[in-house]
Amino acid sequence: MSSYCDVAPGHPIHGPYHDREYGFPLTGDAELFERLCLEIFQAGLSWLIVLKKREAICAAFGGFAPGQVAAYGEADIERLMSDAGIIRNRRKITAIIENARRLLELVKIHGSFAQWLAAQSCQSKEDWVKLFKRTFLFTGGEVVNEFLMSIGILPGAHRPDCPVQKKIEEVLSGKT
Repeated sequence: MSSYCDVAPGHPIHGPYHDREYGFPLTGDAELFERLCLEIFQAGLSWLIVLKKREAICAAFGGFAPGQVAAYGEADIERLMSDAGIIRNRRKITAIIENARRLLELVKIHGSFAQWLAAQSCQSKEDWVKLFKRTFLFTGGEVVNEFLMSIGILPGAHRPDCPVQKKIEEVLSGKT
């Protein structure tokens, strides 16, 4: 079975994501929220579809500023549902809006999404999934696993021999 490290390098769309983003730690609320939302949009679809539509999705959701998305109402949902450049799934769109609202509540308590994530460290994948299901919508096991791997919390984004894994280890050790 091939891994993302086998198929992504050199690919015009997967390659840049694999080499520069996947598995690297994130700390900004908008960046973290974007990554969570992209994983939600990916559910049932290919990651390639999400990456191809990423720019349009980010534009449609105002760069994933949680406060802006949390304020979306029915007119925004209709605007998003009519935007052919994005993934138009009403359940996913409404979940993302509600998740922005829930994220803002976490930020009130913890200061940021990154600090909330850090406060939950040292959990098993199963416990992370339970926590996300209690906290957010549309966050099943695959969404949670990929989200946490993609931001460097859970291991497994890259094979140990992948050159990108070494870059991530250097970032985590403060060498870059």
